[in-house]
Amino acid sequence: MRVSDISTLRLAGCVAALAVSLGPPVTAQAPLEVRAKGSPQAPVTVVELSDFQCPWCRRFTLETLPFLEREYITPGKVRFVFVNFPLTEIHRNAAAAHETAMCAARQGKFWPMHDLLFRKQEEWGPLDQPGPSLIGYADSIGADREALSRCLETGATRADVAADARSAFRTGANSTPTFLIEGGMLPGAHGIEVWRTILDSILRGRERGTP
Repeated sequence: MRVSDISTLRLAGCVAALAVSLGPPVTAQAPLEVRAKGSPQAPVTVVELSDFQCPWCRRFTLETLPFLEREYITPGKVRFVFVNFPLTEIHRNAAAAHETAMCAARQGKFWPMHDLLFRKQEEWGPLDQPGPSLIGYADSIGADREALSRCLETGATRADVAADARSAFRTGANSTPTFLIEGGMLPGAHGIEVWRTILDSILRGRERGTP
């Protein structure tokens, strides 16, 4: 992607439509803060609309996100936020996986569960009954299995996931992963080269005092 192509990402108001804010919670139980990486003072915020059963989301998470973390998130240049967007019409186990991640978030284990769900996607994705496998992942991330099981059995995070999905849909996104970047929208699992072009251009603009 050329720097000149970045202008095509501009979709005014897409972040506003999502109502993303790192202060107020999405719901009373699930503050967006627990699904964010990086400094709250980072000059750029990237919001990922993602589906745990989406193979392209898996590709981004395993192949590109580590570079973003090392080059932009950890140094304080970018705040990265995950938003649940399970495409349940094509991914039958996605909702269960998202509820599992949100239950893990209640134990402060969102990101470990996030990473494990993507690594194990080919294991739980095809199952007729993914519940036992998803609950079993609690042991791997050091979470309380019984608490995770109760959370899932009661559907305690179902409303959180549904609220995220409705907000994601209102942005106009219709595929995963889709990224909201400072008022722009970027669909697809692009490699780090595309991300460097976009983020470096935005950061240079911020240094010059331009939007």
